[in-house]
Amino acid sequence: MNYYGLIGKSLEHSFSKGFFTSFFKENGILAEYHNLEVADGKLLEEVIGDNSYSGFNVTIPYKESVIPFLDELSQEAKDINAVNTVHVIGGKRVGHNTDAQGFHQSVKPFLRNIHERAIILGDGGAAKAVKYVLQNLGIDVISVVRDKKSAEQFTFDEVNDYMMRVCKFVVNTTPVGTFPNIDDVLPIPLDQFGVDHLVVDLVYNPTRTVLLKKAEESGSAVLNGESMLYAQALKSWEIWSGHDK
Repeated sequence: MNYYGLIGKSLEHSFSKGFFTSFFKENGILAEYHNLEVADGKLLEEVIGDNSYSGFNVTIPYKESVIPFLDELSQEAKDINAVNTVHVIGGKRVGHNTDAQGFHQSVKPFLRNIHERAIILGDGGAAKAVKYVLQNLGIDVISVVRDKKSAEQFTFDEVNDYMMRVCKFVVNTTPVGTFPNIDDVLPIPLDQFGVDHLVVDLVYNPTRTVLLKKAEESGSAVLNGESMLYAQALKSWEIWSGHDK
């Protein structure tokens, strides 16, 4: 019996446990998947060091802080500087980032030539993966954060109507709007969405956040985080099972 787990701070409504429990059952895989709620960095080190597990997924807020406890990083995880999948093999803990591939697969069918500039809302591990993908696609990126860490970033109150109009691609990587706080929405000019916009919210519960509802009402193409979650989860399994190409 192999054991896998999701490391995060609040996992009551997480996607991964249900997905992998069903996946293992449907495919006759002798394995179990557990939610591993971690309150702080000290406990994070203990959990990631548990040798009874063959692999972990990592979610908010530990995609970056888990890195010092790993023995090795894939090149993509190094480039992004965030880890959401850990493979325990031969006593070594190897960090990977499957968020990037998951995001790329989910948005690829929706991309058009007009989506040459993007606004990324948030600056956590998921935002880093999204930025990595968009820059590799040649899309100019504006990062919007609560607290500026560099001159290239903007705060939410600096996002104006003009920015919203010229950036036809908007991605929310923050948990704002997640159940049970479904009425929450980030303070940006939502009335500037139009028919040429592609608006992606990585939140998947609810399926339509306030952000997506407002965008949809304006005729924008919208996408939640569910398809990305499926894609990144399957990529995690490829890594754990040794089928990664």
